[in-house]
Amino acid sequence: MKIALLGYGRMGQTIEKIAIKRGHTIVLKVDKDDTDYDITKADVAIDFSIPSVAFDNISKCFKNGIPVVSGTTGWLHNYDNAVALCNENNGAFIYASNFSLGVNIFFELNQTLAKMMSNLKQYNVSMEEIHHTKKLDAPSGTAITLAEGVINNNDNYNSWKLDENGNKTIPIVAKRIEDVPGTHTVNYESEVDTITIEHIAHNRQGFALGAVVAAEWLVNKTGVFSMNDVLNIG
Repeated sequence: MKIALLGYGRMGQTIEKIAIKRGHTIVLKVDKDDTDYDITKADVAIDFSIPSVAFDNISKCFKNGIPVVSGTTGWLHNYDNAVALCNENNGAFIYASNFSLGVNIFFELNQTLAKMMSNLKQYNVSMEEIHHTKKLDAPSGTAITLAEGVINNNDNYNSWKLDENGNKTIPIVAKRIEDVPGTHTVNYESEVDTITIEHIAHNRQGFALGAVVAAEWLVNKTGVFSMNDVLNIG
């Protein structure tokens, strides 16, 4: 499989190593300032760029018939436009706030717990996410996905806010600490006890592997998919 890497930071470099180990070829490495590149060299593109260029990268893929897997966060105000463009061009697209196989199982666990806790109004939900200091957005896309998982499965909440409590609002604390790949914690706290679920990434390997697995799965398909489709869960 010929892969274009849209974004060649630390994640892009980790994806490159894993893709090569799995027998694939990297035919393009596009950095943030590169605009003149031939995406048609690739069978599939993996986008871990930056928010300001992600939508342009993804659009170029659709217009040239290249399936694209995107893990860039911070550009989702354009997500519906990307979906429309994908469908208009009979393209193939997977966006995930986190491609880690373990995190996607964690997402399902989070939704199941939210349903179980829906009638227990004495518990208050809060979340914390910790990432490395180079992460540009806060809260993380993964934390937002977790918050939305609670909101969609628990009638006690209808919004989330960064570092702020409020009625029917899930507060999310975002911390930036050197060399932390990603830690996400969901707490249900009452006067008598606390229930906590947590995912701790030890390195970037899990994110990169999941993105490559998603790209392998996406080739020769048409439509908009999620990691639940890739993993056949949920």
